[in-house]
Amino acid sequence: MTEEKFLNFADVRDHLVNAQERRGFLTYEQKMALQHAEWAASDARNGHKTDSKVFSQMFEELMKIEKIAKFPDIAAKLAELMPKGPDDVRAVLGSRRITIETSEIEEILDIIRQHV
Repeated sequence: MTEEKFLNFADVRDHLVNAQERRGFLTYEQKMALQHAEWAASDARNGHKTDSKVFSQMFEELMKIEKIAKFPDIAAKLAELMPKGPDDVRAVLGSRRITIETSEIEEILDIIRQHV
């Protein structure tokens, strides 16, 4: 069984740019993905540029939270989106119907604030 690796938009952008340089072209779908990744990794999306190192650090810290550790995809989504408030965190957690205490939401937001 292979280990899942979660990428942030900056990594996706870099991989697609690298593929374009190696091959000299991208398919239509890859061009659209590159355009989206460039926008999503920029500060135009949420006011903060995506940084691979910051994403990795946040992901690791979020995985230390017991309820989040069961869902690495949710930890990755939280690290990528960098939610600013409790309702934003609940919206991400709602996709997996994760019930979480207010104190745990504040812990998530504290981790995000430390890295932003």
